[in-house]
Amino acid sequence: MPVKKDPSGQRSVEAEVEVPGTPEEVWKAIATGPGISSWFVPSTVEERVDGTATANFGPGMESVGKIKLWEPPRMYVVETAEGPPSMVASEWTVEARSGGMCVVRVLHRWFASTDDWDSQFEGHTEGWKAFFRILRLYLSHFRGQPGSPFQLMGFGSEPKAKAWEALMTALGLAGPAVGQRVKTGGGAPPLAGVVERVGEEAYPEELLLRLDQPAPGVSHIFAMPMGGQVLLSMRLYLYGPRAAAAAAEAEPLWQAWVNQRFPAPCAPGAA
Repeated sequence: MPVKKDPSGQRSVEAEVEVPGTPEEVWKAIATGPGISSWFVPSTVEERVDGTATANFGPGMESVGKIKLWEPPRMYVVETAEGPPSMVASEWTVEARSGGMCVVRVLHRWFASTDDWDSQFEGHTEGWKAFFRILRLYLSHFRGQPGSPFQLMGFGSEPKAKAWEALMTALGLAGPAVGQRVKTGGGAPPLAGVVERVGEEAYPEELLLRLDQPAPGVSHIFAMPMGGQVLLSMRLYLYGPRAAAAAAEAEPLWQAWVNQRFPAPCAPGAA
């Protein structure tokens, strides 16, 4: 969604999704640490005004904000410092709809005198669309269940399409179709489930699975350019009473496989 601008210099972008659940159930998923961690990234939330909200995107990539408004189960606002735009206010709302559904909406607002950061914030909305698909699956099939997520990051050589093909071939998942049950092969650790989404023409390098192995859950796999390489990301969200044990067993197996097949590039001058 394009950036909206007003004469005062305020800019904003937003994204939304319709999900199943009561406002209270949806609030737990988007406004508590365990809930957010079950579909986004590992997060903690101090559930009050002036509380801290933290999202951990990986080593050295932690986003820390302060809660400025807290009105469960309807709305909260978090302010974070993000580069030259200074403070960015992220407003989260839950709006009840008929038929046991709710709309979740996130609105980012910031002040800037130039367009320098507009493309980055437009990218935020595309990222939210992907995470919101995971949120919808979580609330549709695993609502209220404890989650144990982990993320793997490998790297391939450009072009992106070639790196993606290499990953899908290594996983034994080449040519998946929505509704098809798939499973890994070719020496990859066990992963099996139903294909919920394959990438569209504008962004084909994406796969979303609803898992039954190594435990009930969701896997989001995608590729994106990064610093002359292609980042190959695999996020697994496992749910239910066995999720923690399954994640503890699966993560080191997957990490070793990724490190062997798609290692991170060495920094210049590294041994």
